[in-house]
Amino acid sequence: MVRQERAEATRNAILDGAARAFDTAGFSGASLSDIVKEAGVTKGALYFHFTSKEALAHALVGEQFTVWRPFEEDERPGLQTVIDLLHRMALSLRDDVRVRAGIRLVIEQGSFQDPDPTPYQTWIDTVRDCLARAQGRGDVRPEVDVGEAAGFIVGCWTGLQLSSEVLTGRTRLTESTTTMWRLLLPGLVPPRRLARFLPEGSPEVTAGGALPGV
Repeated sequence: MVRQERAEATRNAILDGAARAFDTAGFSGASLSDIVKEAGVTKGALYFHFTSKEALAHALVGEQFTVWRPFEEDERPGLQTVIDLLHRMALSLRDDVRVRAGIRLVIEQGSFQDPDPTPYQTWIDTVRDCLARAQGRGDVRPEVDVGEAAGFIVGCWTGLQLSSEVLTGRTRLTESTTTMWRLLLPGLVPPRRLARFLPEGSPEVTAGGALPGV
């Protein structure tokens, strides 16, 4: 058990060090020596846990999906779930270096020998499923193609967070995310139901708590 705990602590140190290195310099700019220095481990320890820099990058790409954990027990996922999910991601990009590095690596996948579209597709599929459930309850206009809407929402917010990074270092990303939803919701939601949704996100989520029932 002690050995397992030590191995897990080393793996976490490597992920944290790699996240800082990739967040600062990107995939091409961060060397294995940089990662080892940031992590405070030996190269042997790094290679014990990860076979290559690219394997380490793929592990960090998966870290963005930790943002979903507070939402997994939501019994009625719908449109507010999507709104809250993007707000939680905005907060994570500001506060969590692993998520921030993972998102940068997704964007830089052209540098990988084996680029993987899975992260984008996973986000799109998740949003589509939530919108489909909302449409079934009458919360999304019947004429809306939820697949097209999901792709647009993910693409829109991806561009939004990139421009926010350049313009303000993402310090105003939550405000920009709220503006995005204020503009999008009238095209998605029947007028009689529009007041049910909070473009600024549910208070429990934006405060860092668990997802409320929606």
